Amino acid sequence: MQLQDLIIKLCNISGPSGFEEDVCKAINEAVAPFADEISTDAMGNLLAIKRCGKENAKMIMIDAHTDEVGLIVTGYEKGFLRFGAIGGVDSRMLPGRQVRILCPEPVIGVIDVMPPHALSKGDMDKSIPIDELYIDICMDGDTAKSCIPLGTAISYVSETGLFGDGFICGKSLDDRSCCAIAIKCLENLNGMSLDVDVAFQFASQEELGFRGCIAGTYNVNPDYAIAIDVTHGSTPDAAKHLTLEMGGGAVISRGPNMTKSFTDAIELVAKEQDIKYQIEVISGRSGTDAWPIQVSRQGIATALVSLPLRYMHSPVEVISISDAEGIVSLLTQFIAKAGEVL
Repeated sequence: MQLQDLIIKLCNISGPSGFEEDVCKAINEAVAPFADEISTDAMGNLLAIKRCGKENAKMIMIDAHTDEVGLIVTGYEKGFLRFGAIGGVDSRMLPGRQVRILCPEPVIGVIDVMPPHALSKGDMDKSIPIDELYIDICMDGDTAKSCIPLGTAISYVSETGLFGDGFICGKSLDDRSCCAIAIKCLENLNGMSLDVDVAFQFASQEELGFRGCIAGTYNVNPDYAIAIDVTHGSTPDAAKHLTLEMGGGAVISRGPNMTKSFTDAIELVAKEQDIKYQIEVISGRSGTDAWPIQVSRQGIATALVSLPLRYMHSPVEVISISDAEGIVSLLTQFIAKAGEVL
């Protein structure tokens, strides 16, 4: 399957933090032909390991997270649903949004929205807090309670697909696009002679504070780790020094959350292999799984490679296919040369 098709397939699966089972099932099917070992843990992390077959080989872990931001049913209000946020949901974009309520037989709902005719000018300029919004499912109260249990997860209704000239748009590109990148990297390693073992960690609950990664990394205990996640892509209204160019290539991060010598080795491979890349400087915490990975157990040499993305945590996230392909090339070439550069 081509990378763009794999990204679209994974993004169109619903999987808010803590409810990633269907995503992991699809990833398991994709990695099974290429991994030597596959396992899951109590946190819902999926781990696929490629062994090099050499004694005392070092291990590199590639980490991407499977979850997306979402919502959860917290109560009922005369046939409407109360709900809360799972992760960093922007309440500004919720009114009028279609959502999928993930009960055994999924139900489509609409988040209520007051028409502009009924609002004052002051109200029209304000975002509405989540605890003042409701989901309309057009059911009476008793039916709603019997069909939709409390604690049911909710995802956006947003069909991810090709967009413009060489882009993909839709929900959960953060971070399913990077899960697809990891899968394609594993596929590329098939048949290669390697000097390192490679563990591909598809981590749960990143959006709730890196929870799956914390437990999973402790278990894997790699010698080196590369987190792959999204970063902010450029738009006309965004500060240029805080965003990265769409189509500008893989983003290699530098800062205290990233081990300098390890990052140097990745950048060296990018230069030698003429892989297009750009640098992002992060002065503090990266806000990715790289943050807990770095301080797991005795400390792990950590790097962060990112994919520029517009409209993060929205139902209309956008990535460049060429950037994603560039990260696949960079990771594949780096692992292939790890014995020389590490």
